Amino acid sequence: MSREKLGSRLGFILLSAGCAIGIGNVWKFPYMVGQYGGAIFVLIYIFFLAVMGIPVMTMEFALGRASQKSPVRLYQELEPKGSKWHLHGYVAFAGNVILLMFYTTVAAWMVKYFLMTAAGKFTAVDKSVIDASFGEMIAEPVPMIIIVALIMLVATVVCMTGVKSGLEKVTKVMMIALLAVMVILAVNSIMLDGGAEGLKFYLVPNAENVKKVGLINVIVGAMNQSFFTLSLGMGGMAIFGSYIGKDRSLMGEAVNVAVLDTFVAFVSGLIIFPACYAYGVQPNAGPPLIFETLPNVFNNMPLGRLWGSLFFVFMIFAALSTVLAVLENIIACMMDMTGMSRKKASVISGIGVFLLSLPCIFGFNLLSGFAPFGEGSSVLDLEDFVVSNLLLPTGSIIFVVFCVTRYGWGWKNFVAEANEGKGLKVAKWMRPFVTFVLPVMILVLFVMGLINFFA
Repeated sequence: MSREKLGSRLGFILLSAGCAIGIGNVWKFPYMVGQYGGAIFVLIYIFFLAVMGIPVMTMEFALGRASQKSPVRLYQELEPKGSKWHLHGYVAFAGNVILLMFYTTVAAWMVKYFLMTAAGKFTAVDKSVIDASFGEMIAEPVPMIIIVALIMLVATVVCMTGVKSGLEKVTKVMMIALLAVMVILAVNSIMLDGGAEGLKFYLVPNAENVKKVGLINVIVGAMNQSFFTLSLGMGGMAIFGSYIGKDRSLMGEAVNVAVLDTFVAFVSGLIIFPACYAYGVQPNAGPPLIFETLPNVFNNMPLGRLWGSLFFVFMIFAALSTVLAVLENIIACMMDMTGMSRKKASVISGIGVFLLSLPCIFGFNLLSGFAPFGEGSSVLDLEDFVVSNLLLPTGSIIFVVFCVTRYGWGWKNFVAEANEGKGLKVAKWMRPFVTFVLPVMILVLFVMGLINFFA
């Protein structure tokens, strides 16, 4: 059976960016910037994105394009006979499943907040009502189950239609709409009275802000965010690499995806920080920023109901682009492992992910007694920990070592594949960095992440 192909280069870039652009860009990036002292954090983040994120993404694209297979089968095509690299393929497959087990719930939160904002639930109400809304929402499992079921139904139908006519078409429209809505929201925020202070915090480096948090903490936070924003280590990019031709070199494409990903994260800050400062709200509110802080901001804003609704539409697109990309990865793995048709693999994967999403929904109500990391933690925290702290960094180290060592695919094979076509090439001088420095950086990130998490 011949491999499906994407219809255009733009489709490939938007799909890959859609996989990378998720709630992490829009939700986590601004609150990390808020907590880690503003502009200096942003600069360090961009540095690590260039030296860590882009090389690993180039490798994932190359593995997918060379093997023409999903993550669960790509090693079999490329590994030396008798080696065991392919075992990581099954771990990557499991990682994609675990990611959707909690990501669907977060996507459902965005849908519910859009419905509540559009219906005017947050208009002219007391701050305490808004602050209590999130807790009330997650305590009710039935509405969440219905919304997650609808999200999975939409995602399954889109993926079932095929890579070019379903996934590529829908993602293109969604991503272009997402970018347009973001720019409109950012312009509105920047024009707010009092928003200039927020822009200053965000865009003008201030050593005092960093001193308060500690430079090492800022560096580790930026390293962490730059790495996880691209969803590397579980073959998310490898699958799209397997759907493209050989006319463009892969490092250039990785740069394009990273730039788009960073643009979305950066513009999220332009939306959030001026709005927070204009209405006297702390930007370092952490995870509640989107569900408590921003609805309060929209409540005070002229046309707040419209801007709030638009904001949550944009959040839904960010979440749904990731759900579609990760579900496609799961479906491709299922097809490679079993030989079943796309339709059958889509239905089984869609139903399977829906059922596996239930523990995360129940973690806030029926299973709220289960606190894996102590009081206040939930099933979502456990699933997120497995993906973000364990599978992404270890998977990335495995991809890097496989590409640079003769016991794996080997540097020459990797460079030959990555450099085929027009565009930015992997240069000879990069070899020592990618072979010796990059795996150590990811390992440090992995260990520091665990230390921080348990501290």
